Amino acid sequence: MELFENFPLWAAIIAITFAQIIKVPLHFIATKEFKPGLTFSTGGMPSSHSAAVTAVTTGIGIEHGVSSGLFAVSCVLAIIIMFDATGIRRQAGEQAILINTLVKDFHHFVSEAKGWSKKGEYEKQKELKELLGHQPIEVFFGGLTGVLLAFLLYPLF
Repeated sequence: MELFENFPLWAAIIAITFAQIIKVPLHFIATKEFKPGLTFSTGGMPSSHSAAVTAVTTGIGIEHGVSSGLFAVSCVLAIIIMFDATGIRRQAGEQAILINTLVKDFHHFVSEAKGWSKKGEYEKQKELKELLGHQPIEVFFGGLTGVLLAFLLYPLF
């Protein structure tokens, strides 16, 4: 039963859930395109990874103090995760965009060159996932979401 009283854990879970759900209306406001699948995807505004790690770090800071070793470990891991979201994962997404464009261009060239347009479509190519990482602003607002939710939720625990 102590698991249900673990404030940093619940703050992180609630922050992830909130960040994932809020992506749909924010995307709709920005683009007028309703995409409920964003709830279960990576990338986008706000970063749920950043929301989770800042919520758990804030929760640990509230419960154990910002001078504790546990807070230090959590803070360092949060920084690494947020850096990774804007760096490596973002670059992988941009490479996926380029590869998908090259694949489409190649298939178009082959179909034009060999008359494939007259043949039936054998198999659709699955595209690489392009929305992997985050822009720095998405990570910032994900982090802010986690901190604010942790402070708002603490009185409930």
